[in-house]
Amino acid sequence: MRTAVPIVSVKPVVLAAPERGTDLLVRVSAPVSGHDLPVIVFSHGYGWSLDGYGPLADYWAAHGFVVIQPTHLDSRTLGIPAEDPRTPLIWRIRVADLTHVLDRLDRLLDAVPGLAERVDPSRIAVAGHSWGAQSASMLLGARVLDSAGEPGEDLSDPRVGAGVLLALTGHGGTDLSPFAAEHFPFMSPSFADMRTPALVVAGDHDQSHLSLRGPDWFTDAYFASPGDKSLLTLFGAEHSLGGIVGHQVAETTDESPERVSIIQRLSSGYLHRTLGKDESGWREAGKALAHSMNPLGSLVSK
Repeated sequence: MRTAVPIVSVKPVVLAAPERGTDLLVRVSAPVSGHDLPVIVFSHGYGWSLDGYGPLADYWAAHGFVVIQPTHLDSRTLGIPAEDPRTPLIWRIRVADLTHVLDRLDRLLDAVPGLAERVDPSRIAVAGHSWGAQSASMLLGARVLDSAGEPGEDLSDPRVGAGVLLALTGHGGTDLSPFAAEHFPFMSPSFADMRTPALVVAGDHDQSHLSLRGPDWFTDAYFASPGDKSLLTLFGAEHSLGGIVGHQVAETTDESPERVSIIQRLSSGYLHRTLGKDESGWREAGKALAHSMNPLGSLVSK
């Protein structure tokens, strides 16, 4: 297992984005030492911002990643009203935010002196939680089905080599609750073309009002997508997966530092392995989970 190192974080780095009507505010976090660093672009859940998800972002940065956190238009910090004409398109603008970050990666890295020459820009992952997981999954190859059941635009990005999808919503159609079907028509994904390797993380107590199914809804991406995928199912975990959004925040209904620790170690190990440098962290974290006397989750791969 890698030893944690001190980190540095810069915010907000402002990227001009006239096409979205509001400049894109971004946080950049990185370890103070190390070279050939891979990059994680993280998409937050509904209402959050670049200030959320410290338990993940800080851990990843301390264990050898550069972490990029944009603030999407649904963030409570921006206060965009529901009647804003961009609201029905925010799901699509979110994906464009992630692509814009990749397009301007050099500008973001320059915000931390000396960082650019320590990064390996060929090793990039995307990650996200909840709505952010859907946004990230689009860069991995997931697509949104239209009302006729046909897949929409392919928004995958060849620069992305791996993903971590946390509490990613499952199939739409008859699996959606009437509320979700009415208000979130974009919540109808197809994972048939999501070929990029990914770790899917789900809680077996995550009962969503958006679906008529049970917590297994959050495992659809693993079972319905082709290629190299792993599924971490956390026992007793609800939508915040033990508290990945932040320590002691109101949305964490199932606070568990132990669950968060499992996600930290396995996600870091998975990305280091999949992006091609080091298998040891993934192997050690997986063994620790499997050999625990009181396991907090299960891990399968295909």
